[in-house]
Amino acid sequence: MTGDSPSAAQLSGIADPFVRELAALGRLRSYPKNTVFITEGDSSDSVFVILTGRVKIFLSDTEGHEMILDMQGPGEYVGEMALDGNPRSASVMTMESTAFSVVSRDPIREAIRKNPDFALEMISKIIDRARLATNSVKDLALLDVYGRVARLLLNMAVEKDGKLEIPEKLTQQEIAERVGASRDMVSRIFRDLTAGGYISVESRHITINKKPPARW
Repeated sequence: MTGDSPSAAQLSGIADPFVRELAALGRLRSYPKNTVFITEGDSSDSVFVILTGRVKIFLSDTEGHEMILDMQGPGEYVGEMALDGNPRSASVMTMESTAFSVVSRDPIREAIRKNPDFALEMISKIIDRARLATNSVKDLALLDVYGRVARLLLNMAVEKDGKLEIPEKLTQQEIAERVGASRDMVSRIFRDLTAGGYISVESRHITINKKPPARW
């Protein structure tokens, strides 16, 4: 599945009209699980709209340490920061087999030129992501590890059958990488939260039974 335009059926699965319009400008491409398709420092300029599957956006150092910045799924996109022509600011890897609509810079620039509303929507999305990045930096600077774990769980939780559940299956290592901590520290926090009845974990599914305290 490479080179064709997304079908109407594939585009219909994208709820956001702007993202749907963006995906329609691209070409289909698929990658298997655990493929790094964007590498920090690269000079490519394409935006990847996710049709199926999941990806993680991360930073890494020469010693192999990782910091997960975000995870994205169907109807979301990655790579827009490279539209200014500068090198990629982070790496992105598939968490499972993933299909994309890959949109190069020229079609996006043409859409912006023809449709000011398209440009405003893209600016709005970039501002939203900048706010999220600012909040993440704030959490790293001002919250201890427990506070960052509690904030992450609450931010990711969605209500289902009267309970707050984390829709993603997360390992403690993935959580540690997202909050900038060691797996051992996250494991201790999870043991305490479970013992206190604040969360329950079954087959990597996390349920928040009651709001964790602000401080531990």
